[in-house]
Amino acid sequence: MSGTGLSGRTAIVTGAGAGIGRAEALALAAAGAAVVVNDLAESAAAAVVEEVEARGGKALAVAGDVSERACADALLAAATEHFGGLDVVVNNAGVVRDRMVFSMSDEEWDTVVRVHLRGHFLLTRAATAHWRRRSKEEGGPIYGRLVNTASEAFLVGSAGQPNYAAAKAGIAALTVATARATTRYGVRANAICPRARTAMTEAVFGPPPDEGVDPLSVDHVAPFVAFLASPAAERITGQVFVVHGGMVALLAPPAVERRFDAGGDTWTTGELAGAVGGYFADRDADRMFATPEILDLP
Repeated sequence: MSGTGLSGRTAIVTGAGAGIGRAEALALAAAGAAVVVNDLAESAAAAVVEEVEARGGKALAVAGDVSERACADALLAAATEHFGGLDVVVNNAGVVRDRMVFSMSDEEWDTVVRVHLRGHFLLTRAATAHWRRRSKEEGGPIYGRLVNTASEAFLVGSAGQPNYAAAKAGIAALTVATARATTRYGVRANAICPRARTAMTEAVFGPPPDEGVDPLSVDHVAPFVAFLASPAAERITGQVFVVHGGMVALLAPPAVERRFDAGGDTWTTGELAGAVGGYFADRDADRMFATPEILDLP
């Protein structure tokens, strides 16, 4: 197995001014990568750059809204022009606007989907186009690592987060599609569903424990991201992981529960009522296309 060092590599981390993104940027820098630190707030990004440099690493702050094309272009330019290349992208930036679907405003829906899903897409497109071009120029696979940030919200269908759950489901699908499209070029694309105590989740998880290791510390997530970014993760692509509290859980894709076949050339509604409706007659109505048991992982 190849090593986990990232010396000579360049990484971009979005939403890296605090929380999970900051921890990821510091972990990648500790592994030897030069890091382009993005955040909406320039001061937050600059503060993380100072932390990286104080520890002997290299970093550059690039402020901007990831949902805007210009930000993705600026991040790619910063990596390639300032550090000479791009090897790793960690899409982390996000926001929440929690509300039940029947009470959600257009703005609350659009903001969350735009920042999470569009933001992931824009930088993914910029990075993968760059890697594809390099692969063609070099005549073979190159080094490219993409780590996207999904959420358990899409697995459980969080009732109070229809915008967030939908965006995170889209990110998981985008990740798999990207992995299928870019494997030939040497790119490895994976998604994580991190559970961590941050400013965005403090209303959900509350304060950390007074003593001992916080099971929801961002420091449980960052090492796994650094691993996925490393040569040691060469054979891992198109996967979705749940990560928290010293645990990594690999998720399996959905399975076919039951198949129904028409008795003739086409179905009638009566036949459907008997076959499909009959199957659900005694089935638990709360058993949906969701994985609530994921929340029981210790």
